[in-house]
Amino acid sequence: MANPPNGRGPKPQQRNNGPRSNNQQRGGARPSSPAPVKAKVSSDDGEGEIEMEGVVSAVLAGTMFRVKVANGHEFLAHISGKMRKRFIRLVVGDRVKIEVSPYDMSKARITFRLN
Repeated sequence: MANPPNGRGPKPQQRNNGPRSNNQQRGGARPSSPAPVKAKVSSDDGEGEIEMEGVVSAVLAGTMFRVKVANGHEFLAHISGKMRKRFIRLVVGDRVKIEVSPYDMSKARITFRLN
């Protein structure tokens, strides 16, 4: 057999292993059943944050704030991404809605300015 005009030589034959079934994909065997889905607890992302309302008591560096809630506790809070994106400004005395993480009860995320 003569070489093709591009000078590369003959193409090697491709192996045919037969048709693939629906659950057989490239890259190895896949589990037959999908992974279990976590049930959502109380919030949109399923982490179970605790929502509270408070008042900004101090403005700190790096868009961090001290927020005091009605029961007297103070949280170190940062602004949520949507508030950063919309350039929402906060000053001392603003009423805000915060989400407190169940993993660290001293930190929170400011999600909404109420006044």
